[in-house]
Amino acid sequence: MVSAENNPLLEVHDLKTYFPIRAGFFGRIAGYVKAVDGVSFRIHPGKTLGLVGESGCGKTTVGRTILRLVPAVSGRILFDGCDVLQIPPARLKPLRRQMQIMFQDPYGSLNPRMNVETIVGEPLKVHGIASGSSRRQRVVELLEQVGLSPRYLDRYPHEFSGGQRQRIGIARALALGPKFLVCDEPVSALDVSIQSQIINLLMDLQARLGLTYLFIAHDLAVVRHISDEVAVMYLGRIVEHAPRDILFEHPLHPYTQALLSAIPVPQPGLRQKRIVLTGEIPSPANPPSGCPFHPRCPLAEERCRQEQQVLAEYEKGHWAACWKAAT
Repeated sequence: MVSAENNPLLEVHDLKTYFPIRAGFFGRIAGYVKAVDGVSFRIHPGKTLGLVGESGCGKTTVGRTILRLVPAVSGRILFDGCDVLQIPPARLKPLRRQMQIMFQDPYGSLNPRMNVETIVGEPLKVHGIASGSSRRQRVVELLEQVGLSPRYLDRYPHEFSGGQRQRIGIARALALGPKFLVCDEPVSALDVSIQSQIINLLMDLQARLGLTYLFIAHDLAVVRHISDEVAVMYLGRIVEHAPRDILFEHPLHPYTQALLSAIPVPQPGLRQKRIVLTGEIPSPANPPSGCPFHPRCPLAEERCRQEQQVLAEYEKGHWAACWKAAT
C-alpha cells in the first residue's frame, strides 16, 4: 500500500493545448498552433520540477493550462487527486486558493495604481478570508515572510527595485496559503546578484511551508540549483525527463546535450565542447513529421524523419524520446 505522502501532488497526462489560426474575412479556422502537444509529468509534494527549453517551446503554456488560465484541448490534470479540467468554471474558486503563479515580469504583473497593501491583500478580499485590520496584519506578515519591511505598505510598484517587486509578487502568491506554485521564469528579468536572492528565498519558503513548484526557466544554471527533477521541452513536447543530477551528468537526448553544452564553465582555461545546432526551430503550427527535432539533429537518420519516438525509460527515472538513446 502506497502512503499519501508518496502520491504525486500534481499529475499531467498527455496534455494538449492548441491555439486556432484564423484567416479570411470571416475568421475561419485555418489551422492550429500546437503549443503543447502531449505533455506528461508528475510532481510530488514539497518537490520542484524544472521545465526548460528554448523560447516558444510551450513552457509557459503548460503552466497556464495547469492553472486553467488557458483552455486545454485534451488530456488530464490531477491536482491532489482532483481532475482540474473537469471542474466547472463556477467551482474553480477553491482550487485557486491551492494553486498560484509567479509571473516573469515583476513590474508588469503589479497594478501601478495599487499600493502594496492593496496588491498583496487583494486575494484575501476576493476570497473573503480577511478584512480590515486583520487583512492588514496578514499583509504585514506576508511582507516580513519575503524579506520586506511593513513600512512599504503604502508605497506603489514604481517605488521599488525589480527584486523588491518580485518579492511583492511572491507575497501575493502566498497570501492564500497555496500548496503549489507555477514559477514562470521568475528571475529572468532580474540582475544576476538579485536572482540568487530570489532563488534562495523560494527554496527557504519551500522548506518552511512545504510548497511544491513547477519552475519554468531557460537558465539551466538556475534550474540545476533549485530543481529536484528536470524536464526538457522542444516544440510542445517533453524530450527528456530525469532527476536533476542524472540529467546534467548523463543527458541522453541530442537536444539536451546541446543545451547543456552552452552553459558557461566558471573555470579559467577549462573549455567545454560546444554543440552548435543548425537551422531554425520549426513552427508549432506546422511541426515536422517524425521526431520534431530531426531537422536540427546531428544524429538524425531516416527512421527519425518517419516515426515519432515517445518517451521511454532507459534507466531508472530517466526518460528520453530518442532512438539513439538506447545505443
